[in-house]
Amino acid sequence: MRVAIVHDWLTGMRGGERCLEVFCRLFPDADLYTLLHVPGSVSPTIERHRIRTSFVQSLPDAPKRYRSYLPLFPWAVSRWDFTGYDLVLSSSHCVAKGVRAVRPGRHLSYCYTPVRYAWDLYDDYFGPGRAGLVTRLAAGPLMAYLRHWDRKSSAGVDRFVAISHCVADRIRRHYGRESQVIHPPVDCAAFTVSRSPGDYDLVVSALVPYKRVDLAISAANRLKRRLVVVGTGPDL
Repeated sequence: MRVAIVHDWLTGMRGGERCLEVFCRLFPDADLYTLLHVPGSVSPTIERHRIRTSFVQSLPDAPKRYRSYLPLFPWAVSRWDFTGYDLVLSSSHCVAKGVRAVRPGRHLSYCYTPVRYAWDLYDDYFGPGRAGLVTRLAAGPLMAYLRHWDRKSSAGVDRFVAISHCVADRIRRHYGRESQVIHPPVDCAAFTVSRSPGDYDLVVSALVPYKRVDLAISAANRLKRRLVVVGTGPDL
């Protein structure tokens, strides 16, 4: 088969990129489409693929400010032409699942979640105390547009695969679609639970609102426990 893999953006190695690595091993000759690629930010397994980016790549200061270009993302993914591909595999937590395969090609979407800041976690990103007044005023109509596009574009997916039953429920509620659950590839044998806790707690996470690192900080303050936070992101 001629395969195209679509991933939202390539700016670092997180959970979605670990799944993407597996797809790249399954289809070593696939073309990889993404809104934005920061060279060297992802593993050699991913980097060795033919990576095709969108016009977002050339926008001002895109590697640092790409989230600011969110309103353009649906248009960007709609410009790709998948003529000649037998399979389009989207690895999606934002707009990647909005691409359309060209018949007789098929579109399989491995979905980490429907766009979380437009649906279930809107208040975590744009609620009082989370964003300024101007941002909140702009977010209302923008997220309404994104929800409309997100629901409508889900019709272009032939088969959804969800990473969990929780995500499968979101897909059912927001898209009206059923999905099969295939959990992400995690090497559980690489981790053990210590029987002798140390003198501190540890959080390793992207520092973004939905990870709720603020709850860990609040708990540590109340318990007078030392907390080590490892990660980067907008909430740093």
